[in-house]
Amino acid sequence: MTIVVLDLTVGSRLPLADAIEIAALAQDTGVTAVRLLDGGPEDTLDTTAVAAYLAGRFSRLRCVLDAPTSHNAPYNLARRVLSLDRATAGNSGLVLRAGDGDETSLAAVPEPTATGRPQRWAEYAYVLTRLWESFPATALLGDQITGVFAEDSLIAPIDHEGRFYRVKGPLDSPSSPQGRPVLVADARDEVDWADVAALADAVVVTAAQVPGAAVRLTEAAERAGRRREDIALLGRIEPEPGAVHRTADEIAGWAARHSLDGLELATAGDRDLLREVLRTLVPSLAPASAPTLRHALGLPAPIGVTP
Repeated sequence: MTIVVLDLTVGSRLPLADAIEIAALAQDTGVTAVRLLDGGPEDTLDTTAVAAYLAGRFSRLRCVLDAPTSHNAPYNLARRVLSLDRATAGNSGLVLRAGDGDETSLAAVPEPTATGRPQRWAEYAYVLTRLWESFPATALLGDQITGVFAEDSLIAPIDHEGRFYRVKGPLDSPSSPQGRPVLVADARDEVDWADVAALADAVVVTAAQVPGAAVRLTEAAERAGRRREDIALLGRIEPEPGAVHRTADEIAGWAARHSLDGLELATAGDRDLLREVLRTLVPSLAPASAPTLRHALGLPAPIGVTP
């Protein structure tokens, strides 16, 4: 096993001071990435701010932040996540959760009757990837002699007009060392497998969804013109207190039987369980180190998304 993602919900249940301790342990044990879960403002801190804070304290910690389509305009979210990805040298990602629209987008929605969450997720994900590719790193020149900041012919607006969003672009900063932030789908959102295979870099499935998930993903990837290896398949499990020692081998065997590429460990913010998981379970799963999150997930460089 080489991919281990750890869930963290920072806020009322896991205060920031405790999250710092857990993040230090996660970095030391080689966790592939920490997934910062989103929630209500009374329960959780903003995941972008938490990710930036933890990344500033722990240079080897990779963060994947949760953000819903609800109350997040695509351009603003794309810019925030790309800024984090550039600041962490290509070690950040986004779990885009299916939700509703934001106030700005709803005010100018092209089709007011368009309401399906899976369809909104797909269009939003498409817009994100296009925006992240709109200002390639090769366009940034910074030539002090000629005074040319960038090669503007390589920077292109995306001019997107769909059922849910109108986004012109481009972004105002270049792509990151890993090409673009890693985009993750969560199968609990009931997004279409065809959209996941066409747009996502990774997908997380629950334990109940694991049987047959690899086959479904393979078939969907082939129809989308991609390889199964282009998309990481992660199984989400909930380790039980006191059972970590005896379940480590079982978990690894279960993942192998179902052709999973890795695991997401969900602990619901229990500090003691997080410590136990990090000190006992994670080392036995032997996460591998890599220069970027994309490499750590075993993914190829992004080649762009076609409409």
